[in-house]
Amino acid sequence: MKKEINAFDYAGEIFKALPKGILLVSEAEDCVNAMTIGWATLGIEWGVPIFAVYVREGRFTRELIDRIGEFTVCVPYGEKFSKQATKAIGICGSKSGRDVDKLAQAGVTLVDAEIVRPPAIKELPLTLECRVVFQQIQPVKEISRKFEKFYPAKLDEYGGAHIAYYGEILKSYIIEE
Repeated sequence: MKKEINAFDYAGEIFKALPKGILLVSEAEDCVNAMTIGWATLGIEWGVPIFAVYVREGRFTRELIDRIGEFTVCVPYGEKFSKQATKAIGICGSKSGRDVDKLAQAGVTLVDAEIVRPPAIKELPLTLECRVVFQQIQPVKEISRKFEKFYPAKLDEYGGAHIAYYGEILKSYIIEE
């Protein structure tokens, strides 16, 4: 069962979880993949609720999002911040979906989304379903010195610059047992 929520009412919980990691889930051609993210933006742009995520150019997640233009954001929440969620965040932040099925290794339960194609994850129950409405590569040459640690001199070795994907939040809910 899914309890529908307003994402902005849960902004505190989302931003509290980000430093430990939340999952960005993508899917295309029957391949489901998740990537751990530690930065994001929640706000309103163009009069619609937006969740912006940042994905390096060379990531497998980027390929999948580019194919279908949708993603889910899955956040540990309440008592659901289990060992299983911690394990999934660790695996999805250290392996490539090109090489392994990270979600199978993590042993998580996929739940069909309501509107978008990528699924939700039961063990990370606070879910945002998003459709990309705008994307933009981050202009690395214009990045302030404050952020240079994220953009080393040999940028290609780290997967390139980040692309900001602005996802319109189409639905948000908490998966309940």
